[in-house]
Amino acid sequence: MRLAEDVLLIDVTRLAARLLEGKHPTGVDRVSLAYIDHFRPRARAVVRHWGRWMQLSQGASQRVFAALLGEDPQPKSTLRRCVAAAYVLRWGLTPGALLFNTGHSGLDDPRYAQRVHHHKVRPVYFLHDLIPLTHPEYCRAGEVDKHRQRLQTLLRTGHGVIANSQATMDDLIAYAEAAALPVPERVVAHLGLSPLPDPLPLPPVEPPYFVALGTIEARKNHLLLLQVWRVLAERLGAAAPKLIIIGQRGWECEQVVDLLERCEALHAVVQEVPRCDDAELATWLGHAQALLFPSFAEGYGLPLIEALAAGVPVIASDLPAFREVAGDLPLYLDPIDGLGWLDAILAFAQTQHPARQTQLDRLRGYVPPSWAQHFGRVDAWLHGLDRPAGAEQRPVAGDGIDLAR
Repeated sequence: MRLAEDVLLIDVTRLAARLLEGKHPTGVDRVSLAYIDHFRPRARAVVRHWGRWMQLSQGASQRVFAALLGEDPQPKSTLRRCVAAAYVLRWGLTPGALLFNTGHSGLDDPRYAQRVHHHKVRPVYFLHDLIPLTHPEYCRAGEVDKHRQRLQTLLRTGHGVIANSQATMDDLIAYAEAAALPVPERVVAHLGLSPLPDPLPLPPVEPPYFVALGTIEARKNHLLLLQVWRVLAERLGAAAPKLIIIGQRGWECEQVVDLLERCEALHAVVQEVPRCDDAELATWLGHAQALLFPSFAEGYGLPLIEALAAGVPVIASDLPAFREVAGDLPLYLDPIDGLGWLDAILAFAQTQHPARQTQLDRLRGYVPPSWAQHFGRVDAWLHGLDRPAGAEQRPVAGDGIDLAR
């Protein structure tokens, strides 16, 4: 098949909803935005709203893509106008088209599969992880059943599946074998890195300090870090290094919040940064002693790659996904080895400590995975996907008409 000859659709429902709600993009959202940026010259936007699946016209799709990518000064009004026009016309989807769903959006609804068959599209799903099934203790109540349904939808309707790591793909294959379900055509493509700007010359706070980057939730294991910092504060007092937690408060993190708000020993040595843009993140990371990443489970680990690309040492949990994408560059520790983390942090707090310098030496010449490499793999794989027999490539009603001017 020739990809350029096919109609390519991108489901933007999740991104559109989050934009209208004023929510900051998550890691999942950033992947979806990268797919829009790469495919938008030849793609159409799809929005699911009140039971209707709507394919926007070429012009409306381009405006919606621009709004989602931050290129429109009034993105919410543009989005509402374009979707409203499609909703009134009740546009369907092009039969046989590839439909990208890169954010797990809607897959927990059993009716999603029915709509896929109704529209006769070929879904290509991006799988970020199976954590709700492999580590249910770290997820919201009800998330296990939702994710199980997502995987059922993916495996039963998927024309293809893209995974962010071999570790994630291995988990999917194991799940499919246990459920006696076939796995669609598949490819592993590591996530690319959008380079951060250069850090400002002066650090945001007085060094030394360490950075933990990610939403505050039980899986990220902030609790271990706070217990370590309580010991550091008691031992070193004002000389203790600081911990900068960059990320919003999430779920199942009551113990962490209690320590942050009620433990006076931590107030002078731990700082929360709920939000920061790329320029601020670059400065926080650029002057840090190391990034700390003590997670219990991850499907990929983009903060790890961001830190290594910035030339910042990393102390991380010994996870398969981390070793897959970072090799032997970080210092790996067991996520429950509190004393090991304490010793490593004390060592890396010394700028010239041999362990820290050794990692810095290994980081010289490090080249992170790029989006160009990611989409090189994905594009080549897409060219090998078969079109189902008898599928027509015909326009849907209203195709080419642009009412969202």
